Amino acid sequence: MPALFVYYETISKKMKKLTLFLVLSVIAVSLQAQQHKEPVVVTEVSGMQVVKSIFPEAAEIVQANEVWFKIVNAKKELLGYCLSSKPFSDGIKGYNGTTPVIVVMDNSKVIKKITLLTHSETRSYIAKLERQKFFGCWQGLTIRDALNAKATPDTYSGATLTAGAVRRNVDLVLRKANEKRL
Repeated sequence: MPALFVYYETISKKMKKLTLFLVLSVIAVSLQAQQHKEPVVVTEVSGMQVVKSIFPEAAEIVQANEVWFKIVNAKKELLGYCLSSKPFSDGIKGYNGTTPVIVVMDNSKVIKKITLLTHSETRSYIAKLERQKFFGCWQGLTIRDALNAKATPDTYSGATLTAGAVRRNVDLVLRKANEKRL
């Protein structure tokens, strides 16, 4: 009987050591993951800032209806159009929150640029999407063609939540613009 007791005591000590080792390993892995995670930072992006990157002579963005905005110069001459998903997209979340987009188009309503407005997405994920030309997949398309072009977030590993949210925002604002044409 004493040998059996010693055997169980030995197993019990080994189980305690193994449990302690596993708990410490999980804690160490979590701490290491937290050290590599980027802090959440709000990236401020104004619509005018984006518009001026395409139309440097833009002086004003004038609301045409609930979806469409006209881009005009100082002489009030039409330069192009833009759309913002911001008022419609509160429920569309990326990795760290909402992902509103702006769509900038020329006079012919051909897309020149799509990018995020103010957001809290991880900077390295956004940089990855930019390197992979994710935002450019709609460039040069009309609204109708862009609605048929689907950027799939699955091809952008490491930024799937962000890419999916951006794609849903783009689809949302383009559908609304198609319904409320100028």
